[in-house]
Amino acid sequence: MAGKLNRRGFLVASAGALTAPAIAQPARARTLRMVPQANLTALDPIWTTASVTTGHGYAVFDTLYSLDSQLRAKPQMAEGHEVSADQLTWTIKLRPGLKFHDGEPVLARDCTSSLIRWAKRDSFGQTLARFVDAWEAPDDRTIRIRLKKPFAPLLDAIAKPASMVAFIMPERLAKTDAMTQVSEMVGSGPFRFLKDEFVAGSRVAYARNEAYVARDEPADFMAGGKRAHFDRIEWQIIPDASTAAAALRSGEVDWWEFTLPDLNPSLSATRGVTVSQIDAMGFISILRFNHLHPPFNNAAIRRAVLMALDQADYMRAVNGDNVKWQRCASMFPCGIPFSPELGASLLNTPRDLAKAREALKAAGYNGEKVVLMNPADFPSIAPLGDVTADLLKKIGFNVDMQTMDWGTLGQRRISKAPIDQGGWSIFHTWTTSVSITNPGLNYYLRGQGAAGWFGWYENAKIEDLTDDWTRAATDADKSRVFDAIQTEAWATLPFVPLGQYFPTTAHRSNIEGRIAATNAIPWNIRRV
Repeated sequence: MAGKLNRRGFLVASAGALTAPAIAQPARARTLRMVPQANLTALDPIWTTASVTTGHGYAVFDTLYSLDSQLRAKPQMAEGHEVSADQLTWTIKLRPGLKFHDGEPVLARDCTSSLIRWAKRDSFGQTLARFVDAWEAPDDRTIRIRLKKPFAPLLDAIAKPASMVAFIMPERLAKTDAMTQVSEMVGSGPFRFLKDEFVAGSRVAYARNEAYVARDEPADFMAGGKRAHFDRIEWQIIPDASTAAAALRSGEVDWWEFTLPDLNPSLSATRGVTVSQIDAMGFISILRFNHLHPPFNNAAIRRAVLMALDQADYMRAVNGDNVKWQRCASMFPCGIPFSPELGASLLNTPRDLAKAREALKAAGYNGEKVVLMNPADFPSIAPLGDVTADLLKKIGFNVDMQTMDWGTLGQRRISKAPIDQGGWSIFHTWTTSVSITNPGLNYYLRGQGAAGWFGWYENAKIEDLTDDWTRAATDADKSRVFDAIQTEAWATLPFVPLGQYFPTTAHRSNIEGRIAATNAIPWNIRRV
């Protein structure tokens, strides 16, 4: 008993995770306590691509369309849609009776305003917006999107499951500038955000939305009926992996979203704990350059880095022997259609550091400082920085690895300032494979420049090819465009894929119904 009390005290002191909330808690059986993948530092899922914020978004907000397990766009808030014969007008009808958490009805103008704001931030949304002539709401339940020219993947865009999902919020919030976070968390999703209980770095709490009306069909990935079986969900921020594992073993928490690979054997051996692969498609680790400033505004210098690295070094550093991983020399996830490993000749060959040093010198590297931001509190990312820092130093870079927490990194990566004014050169992250399966979705290689994702890679050829993809009518056409985009990307290196891996999650064995997805989906899951 003393050991248990001491551990509980440590949890409270180190993470604030088990501090009593300001209001009385319902019965334990009706509360799901989980440890999320990272601290929730940004609440607006349209403002950031951070996966932890997307997971938060799925609790609070809903979408017009969502993907099912076959990656087909299915109506969610929508009742259905019609497309005109010339493919230029899409009319979407809302389901009746939808309400926001503040009691106001969901109206078509809320949806159009939300889509307009989303389309200013999301890469796929920006592509769609170039085709849109007008976003209209002719009545309270009708959304009309008039196009300048056909855009076949329209539903795929607004149903995308990760990285700036097209969540719907009230018009008054959706009118917020796209570069500014919204001031309130008011959605129409299955759970309400409890702002009075939110403690940054410690706790996030949600209550079941009693007014939510689930679709009359089974849950199927992000689509179907979103039935909430818990009255309350608590996220408990526990940065230390050993502490999180101990809390799960003791039953103090029900679910640890991302387990640390080194702890998987002991968790698997714990009675009452279930360890499983998060999803079938896995994740891709990423090295992202800042393309605005020296030295990585020079493609030849970026290629010198590629010559030196080995994906196996990164995958072993993150996963050890306890998580499945594979090399993947594609700019898209391996194992999906149209994704041959066109980078195999560059990535899957023996490394030669001497040649990399020569290439770096020939590219004109002048000793510029390389600021590598590395999040010490993110176990699936921090080892990537260690590997890169060591590698860059070996081939002659002047490296300044700056260690910080993920929240600070997430804020700092928006800066376009030069290095001597607080800017950055490299950071690492990962992406869910499902979020980059086509050219419209893959914001890491989109060439949108200042309007694009952090690092601000600019490439008009890739943007033109992405437009070609939206018009591709056959698999042969799609394959041709995918290959052309990959060829250009491997030549210019918007980012470097560091391998594909299949991380694990763990929960108490009396928790069932978890949806195999890359976020902690709060519906369908129950205690038995």
